[in-house]
Amino acid sequence: MGHRPSATRRRPALLWLLLPYVLFLVVLPLVNRVTPTVLGLPFLFFWMLLATLLTPLAVWLARRGDLRRGHGRGEAPTGGRA
Repeated sequence: MGHRPSATRRRPALLWLLLPYVLFLVVLPLVNRVTPTVLGLPFLFFWMLLATLLTPLAVWLARRGDLRRGHGRGEAPTGGRA
């Protein structure tokens, strides 16, 4: 009841951080196969390589979206030590 503190505002850009979990854990049973081969790699290896390369992109997109909304610029950390 009342205004929520700024640290608890919705931060939709952080949804990008779910991408690695989806690529590695959720979709992995669906792509666990040897054929077809892509770029000479079994499909599972190609999928793992693709997911590994997309993870830093997802983190960068989350950070970029957070900075655009004004989060993370000179704010004191919440919780823990000051």
